[in-house]
Amino acid sequence: MTNYPPKIPSCTWKRPIGLGWDQPYTARSSSNLDDGPWHGAPLGGFGAGCIGRSSKGDFNLWHIDGGEHIFKNVPSCQFSIFQSGENHGEKYSLSYALSTQSPDDHTLANWQWYPPSDEQQTGNYHALYPRSWFVYENVFPSQLICEQFSPIWHHNYQESSYPVAVFLWHAHNPNHTPITISIMLTWENMSGWFTNSLKSPDVKIRDDGSPVYDYLPPWGKSEGNYNFLAENTEFFGCVLGQNIHGNLQEGNGSWCIAVPKLPNAEIFYHSRFNCLGNGAEIWQNFSQNGSLSNYIDETPAKENERIGAAITVRFNLQPGESLQIPFVLSWDFPITEFAAGVNYYRRYTDFFGTNGENAWPMAIHAIKEYQNWKNNIENWQNSILQKSDIPDWFKMALFNELYDLTSGGTLWNTASEANPVGQLAVLECLDYRWYESLDVRLYGSFALLMLFPELEKSVMRAFAKAIPQSDDKTRIIGYYLTINAPSVFAPRKIAGATPHDLGAPNEWVWEKTNYTSYQDCNLWKDLSCDFVLQVYRDFLFTGADDLEFLADCWDAIVQTLDYLKTFDLDGDGIPENSGAPDQTFDDWRLNGVSAYCGGLWLAALESAIAICDLLQNHQNIHNTSYQKTIYQSWLAQSKPIYESKLWNGQYYRLDSESNSQVVMADQLCGQFYARLLNLPDIVPLDHVSSTLKTVYQACFLNFQNGKFGAANGLLINGLPENPQSTHPQEIWTGINFGLAAFLIQMGMKNDGLLLTERVVKQIYENGLQFRTPEAITAAGTFRASTYLRAMAIWLVYYVLVQ
Repeated sequence: MTNYPPKIPSCTWKRPIGLGWDQPYTARSSSNLDDGPWHGAPLGGFGAGCIGRSSKGDFNLWHIDGGEHIFKNVPSCQFSIFQSGENHGEKYSLSYALSTQSPDDHTLANWQWYPPSDEQQTGNYHALYPRSWFVYENVFPSQLICEQFSPIWHHNYQESSYPVAVFLWHAHNPNHTPITISIMLTWENMSGWFTNSLKSPDVKIRDDGSPVYDYLPPWGKSEGNYNFLAENTEFFGCVLGQNIHGNLQEGNGSWCIAVPKLPNAEIFYHSRFNCLGNGAEIWQNFSQNGSLSNYIDETPAKENERIGAAITVRFNLQPGESLQIPFVLSWDFPITEFAAGVNYYRRYTDFFGTNGENAWPMAIHAIKEYQNWKNNIENWQNSILQKSDIPDWFKMALFNELYDLTSGGTLWNTASEANPVGQLAVLECLDYRWYESLDVRLYGSFALLMLFPELEKSVMRAFAKAIPQSDDKTRIIGYYLTINAPSVFAPRKIAGATPHDLGAPNEWVWEKTNYTSYQDCNLWKDLSCDFVLQVYRDFLFTGADDLEFLADCWDAIVQTLDYLKTFDLDGDGIPENSGAPDQTFDDWRLNGVSAYCGGLWLAALESAIAICDLLQNHQNIHNTSYQKTIYQSWLAQSKPIYESKLWNGQYYRLDSESNSQVVMADQLCGQFYARLLNLPDIVPLDHVSSTLKTVYQACFLNFQNGKFGAANGLLINGLPENPQSTHPQEIWTGINFGLAAFLIQMGMKNDGLLLTERVVKQIYENGLQFRTPEAITAAGTFRASTYLRAMAIWLVYYVLVQ
């Protein structure tokens, strides 16, 4: 007996099962990924590979190969329900596979598929990452809820890496007669599918100027795969493995589905069925009485054959009785390969080994521990959910935006002496597939910093290591192709320049940086500042006592600030923007001293001065006094120049040379960071107040009546300066959250929350959930889904609770 129903928080994202969208947002250009709106909270640990199950009930997201994206319904991966009993003296039986979408290829034709919420609501899907729920209604006489989660909670550097998903079924009989229920999990053996058949593929430039490479997984190639039963006195499972020839490679490994043996339930199984057939060998017995034939067959799949396995748990419920039954899915693909032969073991192998045969032990462990995991997740979430002064819509988005830490192509490698909890990396997005873009994570990394601070510091150490490196190989700069300008070539990485990113999945992440070639990032004027600010921020936010972290980054700080200062061509103290898009708004030309980059420069100098003071007595650092004098002189020269060249009496000009009248939404990012880090203000506070009020009015309220959020840069009347521009007219989700945090920081809490709410509403009401893009437009389009910067909503939370 168990209590029913389980408590589902009131602030989940909620959607009727199988209900579609009338007009979901669509991709702005054909080159951008657009899977459509059927996305749910992902399952799986960080860097372990993840899967997704949408509000249709189908498993459709397959991020098993680190950094690669496959979105495709696999019908044989499915839960199904059988129920029988007596109603008003008449016997009945019902059986449904719990996806509302039948297979497009007409396989599994004998299966009955769950009715979508159309004329009658058949249930609701709820999500509050890392938990989600399917509540089934008006179809079965019983009450059924499937609660899904993986063991992810803050400051957890072990279980958060596990490749496991728990499906905790809650069943209740509200009727006056007994009922019989069977729950079945079928799973296809996809071992060997998730790797790139094209080793070290060539990089090309696509039509939007971004570098891309071909990804060709051996999807559906199951020859040699086989399934076998695994069992002991407490647990029952089926392992879906493969014949491996030679050394273990990326994509090699196993899956496992498992359940506990319960005294009041029966277990049935079918170890091998044809996933391309009509499904009769499964459905015939299941639909008749909720059983399976207990068929055992370990024969490996032949060429062009695809096989799955099934486990069913059948039990009886008396009137008013309830029961909980956990199902566990685990997978063990221990190797991530970048370029051919460049292999890393995933973090979870620190705890379960590297042979690819540990899906069954992991499943057993999950069944033993799932209740503790569930309690840990609930305790973590409740510490925020119980805050009565934070609205439910905000709590919903706060947790659900963390989905990107799982499904953002995430990597997490094994521990080392340099990185005792391993190294983590998250893609900028699925369209721009390179890791930890430094300009993007200036806002987007607050979630990692606040929840997994040791992983955050490992990212910054990787940037510090990369700054002295150089790579003279020249590449074409894609931006110039998009504007039909003559081709421009540039070296990949100049020593002293802060790299834009930590590399891409097809090369060598953490070691070969600056993958993007849309712009020449060696010329960017924000990256050096972004690095210094994030180093000092991470030091402060993790207890302000890890001087070794600052020391590890010190030489890189000195080198990159010296490098950036070389762009101060007129000697006024502030590096100038070159007229090319040379900062995070990389389609937006800035000329001379700019409000955005100039402000970051001032804040970075203040951070560097503070770091000098902290390291002045460090035994291995000897030049801090000298460097402090330099930074103080640069700062003293720069601050009045910034003010005199850019302040126009109401707000700060876009830059000093373009004569643009645009109000830039993020113009005072440097000032926001200075106050966040308890540094001196870089501009007068009355100027800050005037600027924020102007930005709020021009970019938010005057733009489409504030329906969408704040556009990046508009005239005071809310209209674009150039109707053909791209970035100025886009609403960037992460920049909006950063601006909202700035408003709250400056005492404009209601304004900041309203801005945040409008952006959240656009995401979660228009089919963008669990694929939050970089940018949306007033035309109902988006760009760059599954974007890192949107996790800046955790920055809003930080300033709210201070």
